Amino acid sequence: MTGIQPLSIRPIGAEDYSVWRALWAGYLAYYETSLPDTVIDTAFERLMSDEPTTFQGRLALRDGQALGLVHYVFHPHMWRVEPVCYLQDLFTLPEARGQGVARALVQSVYDAADAAGAPRVYWLTQEFNYKGRMLYDQVGTKTPFIRYDRPPK
Repeated sequence: MTGIQPLSIRPIGAEDYSVWRALWAGYLAYYETSLPDTVIDTAFERLMSDEPTTFQGRLALRDGQALGLVHYVFHPHMWRVEPVCYLQDLFTLPEARGQGVARALVQSVYDAADAAGAPRVYWLTQEFNYKGRMLYDQVGTKTPFIRYDRPPK
């Protein structure tokens, strides 16, 4: 009997640059943006840092194929003693959607946060990300906060 192979989630390693970059390009395309190579390379260097307060990342793989990624960072919070975790980026390949990949990646961040003693994990998404929001409504709690950004200089 054959079926879908189990999903594995693991930290992004230095050997994953090309796989990560391809997934990252898909994520950026989804949000209709592009970044210079220097920003992309710096982002990957941050993922490779041993510094606990810089970004960390994980890949979701099935049968050796990378299907998605997640980036997150721990930071202090003025209202808490323990750190909080910001899940910044979550992406799955279009052909892998609906197979539990994004849910497993979010759970991996929850697990990392628990291990780090950070009980709060939060993230933002755009209003038009309806499919993502369907998952987020199941794995998180929508808050009433509205985000503001500094105007471009």
